[in-house]
Amino acid sequence: MDNKFTTEIAKSVVECLKVKYDLDVIPESLLFNETRKEFEGDYTLVIFPLLKLTKSNPNDLGAILGEAVVNEIEFVESYNLIKGFLNFKLNASVWFEEYISFTTKESFYSESSGKKTIVEFSSPNTNKPLHLGHARNILLGWSCSNILEAAGHEVVRTQIVNDRGIAICKSMLAWQLFGNGETPESTGTKSDHFVGKYYVLFEQAFKTEYITWQAGETARSIYENRPNKEQVEADFFKSYKNKYFNEYSPLGAQAKKMLLDWEAGLDSVIDLWKKMNSWVYAGFEQTYDQLGVSFDSYYYESETYKLGKDIIEEGVTREIFYKKADGSVWIDLESEGLDHKLVLRSDGTSVYMTQDIGTARKRYEDTEANGMVYVVADEQDYHFQALFAILKRLGEPYHEDLFHLSYGMVDLPTGRMKSREGKVVDADDLVQEVIDEARKNAVERGEIEDASADEREEIYNKIGMAALKFFILKVNPKKRMIFNPEESVDMQGTTGPYIQNAYVRIQSINRKAGDLDLTVGKSYTKLEDIELDIIKKLTSYTKQIQASAEQFDPSLLTNFCYELAKAYHKFYNDVRILGAESEGAKAFRVNLGNQVARVLKHGFGLIGIEMPNRM
Repeated sequence: MDNKFTTEIAKSVVECLKVKYDLDVIPESLLFNETRKEFEGDYTLVIFPLLKLTKSNPNDLGAILGEAVVNEIEFVESYNLIKGFLNFKLNASVWFEEYISFTTKESFYSESSGKKTIVEFSSPNTNKPLHLGHARNILLGWSCSNILEAAGHEVVRTQIVNDRGIAICKSMLAWQLFGNGETPESTGTKSDHFVGKYYVLFEQAFKTEYITWQAGETARSIYENRPNKEQVEADFFKSYKNKYFNEYSPLGAQAKKMLLDWEAGLDSVIDLWKKMNSWVYAGFEQTYDQLGVSFDSYYYESETYKLGKDIIEEGVTREIFYKKADGSVWIDLESEGLDHKLVLRSDGTSVYMTQDIGTARKRYEDTEANGMVYVVADEQDYHFQALFAILKRLGEPYHEDLFHLSYGMVDLPTGRMKSREGKVVDADDLVQEVIDEARKNAVERGEIEDASADEREEIYNKIGMAALKFFILKVNPKKRMIFNPEESVDMQGTTGPYIQNAYVRIQSINRKAGDLDLTVGKSYTKLEDIELDIIKKLTSYTKQIQASAEQFDPSLLTNFCYELAKAYHKFYNDVRILGAESEGAKAFRVNLGNQVARVLKHGFGLIGIEMPNRM
């Protein structure tokens, strides 16, 4: 790590090494970390790399360097040595000065980094409503875009709507076969849920058809002549399902014909496609509004796949891609440690890679962004490795700054979700569930009974959304997670409501303090340990934003907010605030709370959470 304190300590260490050991060491080669919580100190110098150079042992070298730094640098109060780790503790006055400077900061946003970054998130299929997995995607994308913006990026929030393909045709065909002309309005159903019902109906009908076919002569003959005679019947037909869909299924044939008719522009298919997609879009917008997210631009696979096809045809001419005898188009990525990747089917229809190639170029042409972040589940890790390799091979000018924010799937305490079988938790139902949990907990505590009905509902909504968003974002994106609605609203756990409660406590103190002159707080300089701990956390906030932005990891910020709130709760319980020993101490502590509230509100704002004034 590098800051003004470690820079000065490094200079002192370098001088000492020169004088004592006649060594020329550059300051940048020294490794500093923040001192671990269980040890006393603020910054730690790792001295292991210096032992061979000095031909010394950790105790002797640590003592020599520690004494030199303490004697030379006024702001270093003391040092201690834990094996090969040299810990330096700074004077409390230094942190007090840092705190005073921090309180005068008008904004936590960094100056422009000169980077323009596209963040793609959500990107749903238009054959089903948004579900819990989409919720993690959306919340990661929204928070990352806000954090990048705070770190100085110009951010474009976008999504690619997967509005074409065989899955969409399944929903369309099922509505034709089973819908009898019903609409979301006629059934009183949220419009994206309405379309999703027909996707499930198709899969149910296909499952019935497949089971019936398995009992027929053709299926029995195929099974008897299977290559792997050890494969049992259940496993064989499970693995044969896709081949059946493509070669034998009447429903599969109808769905594939609809896809070809769509690509051929058949009016009746296009009209049905537009109608059903409009239903889904209306439903999506309601969910986005509930989650508090929005987009700067939308791209549609139905448009970008055409550009992708053109780029691929151009790439065939340039011998980047090659055609097989059946007409399909591929690219050899073995030199990148991958395999041969299909980019166009033999019948000329596109695959996901086709539209992703087209979308990437179109976005660059529209925005001239020099970076793109794709928020997509880790099931697509290989796809994005291949996409980035292809864009590099094509010589796209933005290919060096592409990032796949790969995240783990979300499970429920009851297990995995299965959208084809309708066994999912819709995002809308999830939002309602956490709000209901927040309402139930608030009613049990009875602390806002005097608020109006509208005020109570607003508070329930803020607590519920904090519970949902924080619970999902506190986990490192790469980790698979289990979402438990009941745990998410726990007022004592690592939860959003726990952090909101710290903010609410501070507002309550301010109301009780009344018109207090906070400037007299400057006379209070004898800091308690917990006050010093809070100050250190507050003054590291901008660094936390930068770290979250650099690693595309909102969990660094969410967990920082939790640690700050936890420290404040301890401060609230252990230290007299309004009943402080002096007016200076009282003013200082009230203002310290205000600074905590300021940071918590800003940090939660970046991850899309609002703060209530009461709970």
